[in-house]
Amino acid sequence: MKVGIDKLHFATSHLYVDMAELATARQAEPDKYLIGIGQSQMAVIPPSQDAVTLAANAAYPMLTAADIEAIDLLIVGTESGVDNSKASAIYVAHLLGLNRRVRAIEMKEACYAATAGVRLAQEHVQAHPDKKALVIGTDIARYGLKSAGEPTQGGGAVAMLISADPQVLALSDQSCLLSEDVMDFWRPLYHTEALVDGKYSSNIYIDYFQDVFKGYLEATETQPEALTALVFHLPYTKMGLKALRSVLPMVDEAQQATWLAHFEHARQLNRQVGNLYTGSLYLSLLSQLLTDPDLKAGDRLGLFSYGSGAEGEFYTGELQANYQQGLDLGLPQRLTKRQRVSVAEYERLFNGQLAWKAEDQDLDYQNDPHRFVLAGQRDEQRQYFDQQAEKQL
Repeated sequence: MKVGIDKLHFATSHLYVDMAELATARQAEPDKYLIGIGQSQMAVIPPSQDAVTLAANAAYPMLTAADIEAIDLLIVGTESGVDNSKASAIYVAHLLGLNRRVRAIEMKEACYAATAGVRLAQEHVQAHPDKKALVIGTDIARYGLKSAGEPTQGGGAVAMLISADPQVLALSDQSCLLSEDVMDFWRPLYHTEALVDGKYSSNIYIDYFQDVFKGYLEATETQPEALTALVFHLPYTKMGLKALRSVLPMVDEAQQATWLAHFEHARQLNRQVGNLYTGSLYLSLLSQLLTDPDLKAGDRLGLFSYGSGAEGEFYTGELQANYQQGLDLGLPQRLTKRQRVSVAEYERLFNGQLAWKAEDQDLDYQNDPHRFVLAGQRDEQRQYFDQQAEKQL
């Protein structure tokens, strides 16, 4: 029985800042951002969106009534949680109108958590093939204004429906994992922005990729040429390119050219959004499937997931015949319709997020076009609003 990704859908802000403009404002050469880290635009997340609303906005458009009835497991992978005790998945399940019998949990391990969710969901559906699982990677990457990590910010959510006989990608049962205590990136409970040792983290990322990639090939007796394309977790797109280049000597020149060509499609949408932590690998997968004309049914894709701290996994999936039917086909057009904001406006929005304090707060969501928004806080409880139904949730 095949189990895997049946549907993928993405949500991010309707706002972005141009990376060349940001570079100029930070007195850096534009090519440092455009080429050096491989980013052209960065999503600007307004105060009216958080990890919960992004997750709900990603999942809602792709779910049918039959899907909602069959979903009995919801896993939200995030490092942008909104409560130290209550799982963001509980909020998301309510916003989506899922069955009360659903198991809803939040998972955390930096950028890796959504992959852990996918793998657990795969096992769940294998045991219960009449059921479906919803896995969402949702995050807002924040390093601070004028910080070294600022150009690798961004945000968004990728929702994946896991089912038997999937439309998009049938996932392999085998994988290779690596987990060690590494201080390359972390965020203490008293910090709203992440702490990172940038160069060290980049080196660890590549080391982990080489380890789990080669480990997978050895354990499964797979030749690297059997993989049509390699898809990476992309906190910024140049990082994935560096990792890919590190294993090119394993294949001949023709295969090298093929992998590099596929990678350009796999990073196309990430270049326009930036970092979304747990969802970054799966936005790259979505970019690959939406923009790459040279894919066909039966192609085998390799997926590298990495979360600082650190944990990595490499696994594969087989592309299905009708994979386009399960994709967020309108995503490229939505990204082109976003509103460009100035650096000053981006900074204002960055500083306008819901404050971590007990007082009641109101947020301006009137100009946010998304269905689900964060309206503020009352009695130390976050207030979510469904703009289409015009009701508090």
